Amino acid sequence: MVAAGRYAFSPKLSWGIVAVLKYLTYFIYHFLPFIYIMTERLLTLNEACKRLGIHPNTLRKWDKQGKMRVIRTVGGRRRIPESEVERLMGVIKPNMSRKAVIYARVSSHDQGQKGDLERQKQSLLEYAKLRRYEVVAVLEDVASGLNENRESLNKLLDMVDRGEIGVVIIGFKDRLTRFGFRYLERYFTSHNVKVEVINGEEPKDAYQELVEDLIALVSSFAGKLYGVRSHKYEKIVEGVKQLVAD
Repeated sequence: MVAAGRYAFSPKLSWGIVAVLKYLTYFIYHFLPFIYIMTERLLTLNEACKRLGIHPNTLRKWDKQGKMRVIRTVGGRRRIPESEVERLMGVIKPNMSRKAVIYARVSSHDQGQKGDLERQKQSLLEYAKLRRYEVVAVLEDVASGLNENRESLNKLLDMVDRGEIGVVIIGFKDRLTRFGFRYLERYFTSHNVKVEVINGEEPKDAYQELVEDLIALVSSFAGKLYGVRSHKYEKIVEGVKQLVAD
């Protein structure tokens, strides 16, 4: 038996936990970037020509002459960034640099009932007022930072995609996402949107949320490795719960 604090685990269970954590680490470093990297809309040659009112041969000629920015796909096809088409059309977009969205999140309804969500929003609103931002929306989610399909987060991404805002204000980086913050930040930057994080360190009371996220991650990967109904899955998840409770 392998001792872990006041709990003891069999070598097989310990190796199972190690396997899950290794799988989790590999996923985070190798696959997460592909999940979070998002870029601006790319138009096909015909779509771009239709907007510009030109013949495809004209666009091809401009490409060869370096008069416009064109991206090539793996198959060699032309894709034109929407911003490049708008530049050629002389589109002048309104200044959105002072329009801000407040985004707040707690992981459970218990935190919401304790007033954590309201305090978070109030702090963000005060920050925006001090910097004289025009707050166009206050968005909130009650969900884990690992949840990729949060209702208000999706609304935020839609607003960024439509060019309706210039600033996103959050309390801590993990309010936006538990992993992959830099990839979301890169996406926002590609749409001329800044992300302002008003606090540096996570609060001490964030420990419980971190524990819940860890257990959720281990449960997910253990389920993929062994099946959610397997005995090994139950032992690994229970073993991790015991370890973090120690």
